Amino acid sequence: MGLATAVAATTLIFCAPGYPGGAGDAQPLLDQFASAAVKNAGWPAGSLGALYDPTASGGVAKLGGAEAALAFVPYPFYYQYAAQLHLKPLVQADVADVGLEEHWTLVAKSGRSVTAATLAGYTILSVAGYAPDFVRKAALKDFPLPADVKIEATGQILSALRRVSAGEPVVALLDQTQATALPTLPFASQLQTVAHSAALPVALIALVDARLPAERAKSLQAGLLKMSQGGSSDASLAPLKLRGFVLPKLPPDSAGP
Repeated sequence: MGLATAVAATTLIFCAPGYPGGAGDAQPLLDQFASAAVKNAGWPAGSLGALYDPTASGGVAKLGGAEAALAFVPYPFYYQYAAQLHLKPLVQADVADVGLEEHWTLVAKSGRSVTAATLAGYTILSVAGYAPDFVRKAALKDFPLPADVKIEATGQILSALRRVSAGEPVVALLDQTQATALPTLPFASQLQTVAHSAALPVALIALVDARLPAERAKSLQAGLLKMSQGGSSDASLAPLKLRGFVLPKLPPDSAGP
């Protein structure tokens, strides 16, 4: 098998559970990104394919395929599935309007005295709810939850916050963008912040099960590190709300429990 043929089988899987966007809408943007990445890496044109899946289960299934050599995922996904999928961080994403790291915020109904213990029997609603280990052991590491707290995924965070403000037995865990928008809500006075996470990575590109040869991984990493807004790769980054990439700097327990 020639080098060009081998590289052509490489696929990058984008998976962003809970965030808006369908595979059809995303595909042209992913193709543009893949083209810019291989150009910067010095790979042959067309040697990197890209696919998108908006669900955790779909992303896990795609990453199980033999041609899936790379994963572009939010940190909660990485934390939850790194061990299962044998993920190894390649670069860390610098996300527009957020940066390299973000704080997650736990929000409850105002006027109540809320501690971890008082959440017994409650449900946590979050875009990261598909990653319960991340919620318990990373985002709320310093806010130990009762064993009977349920964790549910939702992409409808506004509806979740309305349920919180109405006094239902639910709380919401928000990413940094969602938390920043909190004061603009007409019912913001009915909500209170009860916990913050430490600064955690936002997203990263990872190698999958060592399917990409080390030399190719190194050249791709170098190519991705050269990509930045304002440079020649600006056109491929901005639509994906990216500013560029840096070498990964993840917390020690990033592979999950």
